[in-house]
Order: sequence, then C-alpha cells, then structure tokens
Amino acid sequence: MSMDLPPALEARIAGLAPLVRARCFDAPRHVTRPVMPPLEEYTDLLRGVWDRRWLTNDGELHQRLERELEIHLGVKHASLFCNGTLSLLVALQALDLRMGEVITTPFTFPATTNVLHWNRLRPIFCDLDPVTLNISPERVEAAFTDQTRAILAVHVYGQPCDVAALRDLGAQHGVPVVYDAAHAFGVQLDGRPLLEWGDVSSLSFHATKLFTTGEGGALVTADTALDRRIRSLKNFGIADEETVLAPGINAKMSELSAAFGLLRLRDVNAEIAARAEVTAAYRRVLDGVPGLTLPPQPKNVALNHSYFPILVDAAAFGLDRDELYGALRLFNVIARKYFYPLTSHYEWDRCYPSADPANLPVAERAALQVLCLPVYGELGAADAGAIGEIITELHRAARP
Repeated sequence: MSMDLPPALEARIAGLAPLVRARCFDAPRHVTRPVMPPLEEYTDLLRGVWDRRWLTNDGELHQRLERELEIHLGVKHASLFCNGTLSLLVALQALDLRMGEVITTPFTFPATTNVLHWNRLRPIFCDLDPVTLNISPERVEAAFTDQTRAILAVHVYGQPCDVAALRDLGAQHGVPVVYDAAHAFGVQLDGRPLLEWGDVSSLSFHATKLFTTGEGGALVTADTALDRRIRSLKNFGIADEETVLAPGINAKMSELSAAFGLLRLRDVNAEIAARAEVTAAYRRVLDGVPGLTLPPQPKNVALNHSYFPILVDAAAFGLDRDELYGALRLFNVIARKYFYPLTSHYEWDRCYPSADPANLPVAERAALQVLCLPVYGELGAADAGAIGEIITELHRAARP
C-alpha cells in the first residue's frame, strides 16, 4: 500500500493494509463540515433583500438576527460583524486600550494575538491550566505589571475559563477582561450564559463554527455605553450623515450573511444535540485507551460539542500526535492540530520574554500532543465510533 508517511511510520503500520481496506471511508471525514440551510428557504429570504435593495448598513435581516441572537444566547447586547477577527479588533478599540500589555494565551488561533499587534498592544503570554487548556489565573496574576491594560482569555474548545478568578483579577488591577469566545456559542456555566462573563466577548461565525453565517462574528456585552461605541466603530465611527465621532472601520455584516444566519439559528440546537451523540460515541470507544486524554466533562457546564480534542502521549499510545495524524489520513480521516504551533512561536511574538518555552511548559506540551477529531452532526455516531475503532487499532498495531 502507498503511504504519504515517513518511512519509519510506514514500516510500523505496514501490517494494517487489510484494516485500511476494510475501514477506509469512501469520502473524507473532515474535522468539521458546515450545515447548509435549505436553498429554497435561503432564496425566499433573499427575495426580500432584492426587493428592498438594501444589502448592508444595518438592514432588516441584520437587525432581526441581532435580536434573535440576543434572545437565543440570553444576552443584553449582540452586535453583528462581518467576521470574528474584526469583532475582536473592534472590542479592543472600543475599550480604548492605550499602548501597553495585554495578558493572553499562546494556545489559540492566530487572530487572537494578531489583533493585539493591530491595536499596538504587546502580548504577555501565560501558561495554561493542564485540564481545560485555558489560561491559568495563577499565571495571569503573576504577569501583571504597571503596563497591563487588559486580560484577553480564550474559552478553548468551548471549555469555560475560570471566569470568576479572572473577573476578580481584572477588578483588583482595574483592567477589563475580554473573551475570545469563538468556540463558546451557546455554552452555559452553572445555568447561565458563559457570554455574561467579562466586559465583552467576541464570537466567530466562520464556516467552520457550530453556528455560522458563512463569514461573520459578533460582540456581546451587558454595557450599553460600550455597545453604542462598538456599533459606531464598526461603521466608520459615523453617528449621522454629517458626524463622525471616531476613526472607525468597516466591519458590518451584510444582509446576505444575516439571511444565512437566521436560517442556521433555527436549527442550531439540533446540531448541538447531534454533535453530542458524536462526542458520546468517541468517548464510548476511546475512554481508557492508553496514552489518550479526552476532553473534560464538567458537571456544571452545558457544552456545545464544537470540538473533540484528544491529547496523545506517544510513550503510552505507541504513536506520537503527528504519526497518528498521518496514519488517520490513510483512512480518509482528516483531523487537525488545533493549536499548533503556539502563537508564541511566530516570528513577531517569539521576541517577547514571556514567549520563552520555559515559561509555557503546559502550552508547549499541549501543542505537541493535541489532535482534534472530526465533529459535526452529519458525521453521526456510527462514523465517530468507526474513527474511534481505527484509533484503537492503530494503538494496538503500534504497541503489539
């Protein structure tokens, strides 16, 4: 069998040819797959857009989606954006953060720390809690200086940060707490929306997300004055036809994206339920496999099952993360290394003392071990179970 793998790995699993023939999926099972609304219903919504000829600038569907999101998420203010990166960029602008430092995590998508550079702010990297892989409040507390302007935390894989501890640290030092909540759509903590925590939270509605508008995002806040500033900044800073209040940007969502989002919001709970079945199937098969650490299941959290990350300990499993990643592709299973490399490894970030790998041992280890398995409702429990069985067989082949 032909393998696009290192020779050493090819030799180690050469005996799997019958297994590959028996278990290989006929089409790729990607890490995620967007749910598409019925085309006819989307077309019906677009007819109104065509009739009104109002494509953007706070149109009817845009306003409707904002209202429906506020109700669905249980939040006071939700302001729509054309993507999640610009929403996070504007959040920092709206808080009027001046030249200085922002305490953040290196275990995240590039956008989280990129927006700091765009706002002329320096990232100060902190290590992670080893269970949740979120930023560690203890490490945050040790990172404060007189240059600290904010805390920027990420609810990684939709697992809640220690929001109470971060709130207290922000209050103690007089700085805002901002959440990159790109993974946290609909997550609840102790029966309350996770998005209630922090001064402002940024959501992503990218095509890879649980809830998508194709491209899009939102900022959520309970602060009415901050919400007004956000809405002005995302529309060039314009107040009326003749008044510009601040140097804003163009970050508004179009009516075409809002229409998509309205249809997706209608069935997002069904998608969460379907993903819950997928993750349960993974757990049934993979729980107890030596060398694999599965995501935590806190009893006080209603998860959205957006991701299913596993940590691969090479010594116990028999293959390292990269070897497992390559081997799965033989079976048409396209997993992803979220998040590798750490943002602290980027050329523009590794110059900071806080980016030293010695400062980030948990994050460094997680980045080398993490592998996100396919999770989307249409995958189904049967296919998730089959992927889990493939992983189990690879372990057995590597550790006979």
